[in-house]
Amino acid sequence: MVNKKTKLFVLDTNVLLHDPSCLYRFEEHDIYLPMVTLEELDNIKKGGSEVARNARQTSRFIEEIIADTETNLDQGCVLDKFSKNTGRLFLQTQPIDYELPMLAGSKADNQILGVVHFLKTEYFKREVILVSKDINIRIKARALSISAEDYFNDKVLEDTELLHSGITELPEYFWEKHSKDMESWQEEGRMFYKLTGPQCKDFVQNEFVYYEFDKPFHAIVRKVQKNTATLEIVQDYSNSKFNVWGINARNKEQNFALNLLMDPNVDFVTLLGQAGTGKTLLTLAAALQQTLDLKLYSEIIMTRVTVSVGEDIGFLPGTEEEKMNPWMGALEDNLDVLNKSDDTAGDWGRAATQDLIKSRIKVKSLNFMRGRTFLKKFLIIDEAQNLTPKQMKTLITRAGPGTKVVCLGNIAQIDTPYLTEGSSGLTFVVDRFKGWQHNGHVTLQRGERSRLADYAAEAL
Repeated sequence: MVNKKTKLFVLDTNVLLHDPSCLYRFEEHDIYLPMVTLEELDNIKKGGSEVARNARQTSRFIEEIIADTETNLDQGCVLDKFSKNTGRLFLQTQPIDYELPMLAGSKADNQILGVVHFLKTEYFKREVILVSKDINIRIKARALSISAEDYFNDKVLEDTELLHSGITELPEYFWEKHSKDMESWQEEGRMFYKLTGPQCKDFVQNEFVYYEFDKPFHAIVRKVQKNTATLEIVQDYSNSKFNVWGINARNKEQNFALNLLMDPNVDFVTLLGQAGTGKTLLTLAAALQQTLDLKLYSEIIMTRVTVSVGEDIGFLPGTEEEKMNPWMGALEDNLDVLNKSDDTAGDWGRAATQDLIKSRIKVKSLNFMRGRTFLKKFLIIDEAQNLTPKQMKTLITRAGPGTKVVCLGNIAQIDTPYLTEGSSGLTFVVDRFKGWQHNGHVTLQRGERSRLADYAAEAL
């Protein structure tokens, strides 16, 4: 370990399980893997879960790196053959006294801390840092005066406040600066405006803009070219004449969301928002309208991230759909609302509609999505904030011709261990799809469930 300017990062097992390619992401710095980390990888590698797959992939990467090393492993294995990294990978090749006075037993975390403590004293001129996704081991490390960090490389954004909301409020002086060479026209019953001005270059395709001063103006950005933007006036779904399966928008964000959900040219929609903002209800209403009335899609597929995502869905009796039913309470609740919206049908008519709806909605588990292709389907992914970017990629790439994918979630409610608001798959796709002409995103703000639910969300 010659270069004293570069850092030495000791990796915890959970970092390798979270992102096997992390071995290639430390640039000029060196990586050290304790023997206990390799032992833990070996214990986890069996099975079909995402974690087991990542353990096997990590082992393959390690073997690939050390296979080409002709020199002694004590000198480290070069990483620049496989990436732009100029650092080296070191494996623990000698016994180390793990015992630290404050830590009891031979727990794996304590052994890793013992290794870091040894390296810190052995290479006192170098900065030795423990990298772990586990908060508790980082707290223990700091108590022992050991430098510890989270693994940040997979984070799309450091601050989720910077996440694209899909909506921009226009300033009061907007028309003064942008109406000079304005053009307007109608096309197939839709109203378009072409504007030129300094703010146009900051617009993102398919984002919504609104002006709430003397003459309210709600539009969607259809094209951006340097300082020129083409805007289309949005459909007003708050008007009872334009309801979607009996549902009307209750605020501007819901109206914007329905415009995306009902647009056949938008293949991928992401809706963020806290509980009660109407994400699932709006999506199901749009899905039923386009599947049963407009016949744009052959069926609706709903999948929800169970907390134990990727693991066995248990020993519940019945088919895949019956096993998923306990997770699908939200679907049943929203179908009840949608079914009651038709007052003219009567009880028999509503019962017949309910049977028809249920025959067109398929509930699927994420476990069996690999290798599938969905043609002309309306795919709804609920609780998407609990997916990793890799799992999100696996799901979205299932879409065949004519399929629309809608991801719903609240990044403030992440249940999956080691995922944060910045590294969630939902944050990842919102950021990566921004500006694509067939993508749309809206962050819903106002809760519309009930006054009790709204007050509870604020007060509690």
